[in-house]
Amino acid sequence: MKAGPNDFDLKAFLHRFGLFIYTGDPEGDLLLIEDEIRELYELNVIDKEELLEALSALRDRRKAEGR
Repeated sequence: MKAGPNDFDLKAFLHRFGLFIYTGDPEGDLLLIEDEIRELYELNVIDKEELLEALSALRDRRKAEGR
């Protein structure tokens, strides 16, 4: 069974790699998170499926926060 769009835990995903992002600026945090996700993929730390899941979760989070 495939996970639904809200089943992906973005925070837990980032913590798996020792990434804790909090700048006090929610919009800035989202930009940094996206950069980190893409860098993990470029370094072959995550595969394409994880990249797409993480970016989808990030997109959902942006929509939920109205950004």
